[in-house]
Amino acid sequence: MSKLSTSTTIFASLQWLFFIFANTLVVPLSVGTAFHLSPAVIAVTLRTSFIFIGIACALQGMYGHRFSLMEGHSGLWWGLILSLCSAAASSGMSYTRVGGALVTGIFFAGVVAVIIGGFNLIPLLQKLFTPMVMSVYLFLLSIELILIFFKGMLQFTSNGSMDLPVSLFSLALVIMTSVISIKGKGMISNFAVLIGIIVGWIFYSFFFGTNQQVSTTGGFTLTLFPWGKPNLEIGIVLTAFITGLLNLTNNISSVKAAEGLYGYSISKKNFRSSFIITGLLSMVSTVFGLVPNCPYASSLGLLESTRILERKPLIIGGLLFAVMGLVGPLVSFFTTLPVTVGNAVLFVAYMQLFGTAVKSMKSQQFNSKTIFRFAMPLLFGVSIMNLSPAVFSSFPMLIQPLISNGLIMGLILSIILEMSVKWEGFEEVGEATR
Repeated sequence: MSKLSTSTTIFASLQWLFFIFANTLVVPLSVGTAFHLSPAVIAVTLRTSFIFIGIACALQGMYGHRFSLMEGHSGLWWGLILSLCSAAASSGMSYTRVGGALVTGIFFAGVVAVIIGGFNLIPLLQKLFTPMVMSVYLFLLSIELILIFFKGMLQFTSNGSMDLPVSLFSLALVIMTSVISIKGKGMISNFAVLIGIIVGWIFYSFFFGTNQQVSTTGGFTLTLFPWGKPNLEIGIVLTAFITGLLNLTNNISSVKAAEGLYGYSISKKNFRSSFIITGLLSMVSTVFGLVPNCPYASSLGLLESTRILERKPLIIGGLLFAVMGLVGPLVSFFTTLPVTVGNAVLFVAYMQLFGTAVKSMKSQQFNSKTIFRFAMPLLFGVSIMNLSPAVFSSFPMLIQPLISNGLIMGLILSIILEMSVKWEGFEEVGEATR
């Protein structure tokens, strides 16, 4: 990799800052609302999240896997937490009871991650998460993220119909960012995401006005265990613990996919360090009411589109993000970024992740029998993604978050198929499925 110029480093760092911000903002706000926390506590949680995520990105870039991969709030954890809060509302269980059990499960999952990294147990995980499982995971993750950001870039009225002016504006922003990414030359193409966010933000404010700020200019008094104090609500603790183990697939898949992009493998020491950092951060996050972290495989979409692989901009961008969390008025200003604009630009960036998933299948050939090892878990997961969570309301509340999550269920099915079937015996040379 050639050394970046000062100007390129500055713009690339700002691009990472906006990328991290757009991926982080909604998570603490939505979780705080789901737990019915006070506006003051949500504001402090938001600032803590900025500081926490920024430091996490810098730590992984300097001492962990040392790739340009954002360390952010896990989508898997985020979905589970929101699902459990929704289930609690219908079952009568208190939010503090649910939150305290989540804290316990997350903490134990973090301890296991540290043990796995500290005692070099990663090979055991890799036996479960084979290349085929990782490919299924990347496809499911890219589909889930695209669905999330597609819905997020649209605006809906109070009666559920589409707000055409805002939605068409988002579509135009998607087209503009895509054209810049594809047709742009040199630095213009490399900074398509940054350009898309800034231009989209300016024109959205001109046509539709600015969003209301989240006030973060008050005191910065931390509230410990805002979700609830740790408890042993066994069902939720177990569900959280299993989710924590599945979340470790992010550490494996993200790093392995990055190795393919960078063209070299990281050392065992760095691989182990990435697990230890993620585990320790997960344990600490429970104290402050933050969604646990993981390396973002979706960062590969940004790397593919910008082609700037050096980790220095990520480290600088992460540290700037942490500093931003310390300045209340600055956080308040950045919360005026329209959610539809952020989602529209990320929709373009994450399309590259689908390309990474396709590349992971290059060496695979299928016939009429072996296609099941890939198609069954993938299509099963996508099918669940397109079902309403209400469909699973007849199941026990404690397992609803698991079975209603298409990514988790597709991943579990893929692991089961890889462990229980000797697919090599069904391979027919020269008869690959078209």
